[in-house]
Amino acid sequence: MERNFETVMIEQCSPVLAGLKAAGLFRYETQDCKDLAERVRGWNVRLGEKGLRVRVLKGCTRTHRYLVYVYRENRLREVLSDEDVRAFLVQEGYRLPEGSDDCEPLLRQLSRRLCCEAEFPHEIGVFLGYPLTDVVGFIENQGRNFTCCGCWKAYGDRDAAERLFAQLNKCTRVYLRLFHSGTPIFRLAVAA
Repeated sequence: MERNFETVMIEQCSPVLAGLKAAGLFRYETQDCKDLAERVRGWNVRLGEKGLRVRVLKGCTRTHRYLVYVYRENRLREVLSDEDVRAFLVQEGYRLPEGSDDCEPLLRQLSRRLCCEAEFPHEIGVFLGYPLTDVVGFIENQGRNFTCCGCWKAYGDRDAAERLFAQLNKCTRVYLRLFHSGTPIFRLAVAA
């Protein structure tokens, strides 16, 4: 059953729209590829002035499942220009672009990995704005031995992670309530 694109975006990306997180990802199912492309173009026009971008990272016309990525370009640039993150990505086999402020080549590489590799690229966590400690901890521990679990599995300070998860969950609840009360996504999106 196809779910409404905007509802899924609110459910999965409210913290991104609110400026609390660099990026979010959601799975969207549709048999209408043309409609999906038009939605993505339309959201880029409407949300672009607020510093947000929408793109399909992976899609399959056979299963009709797509991974839609919503991100704040300036926040993603900050994350991907961090020296520790860049070293981690090189270690994971990424080729770094010449300019540290250009995230497009890294997003293309991530998209290729999502589409073409048998193993799921768990480094996607850095592209979602997860702390590097948590991304590395997840990979090294194969998803086990985490200190707490919320929006992702945390491997650092339990109390700090629980506070962050509570903030992100509260944001999502508030945005869902506002959205279902008729506030459009464009108005819920905070400018960069």
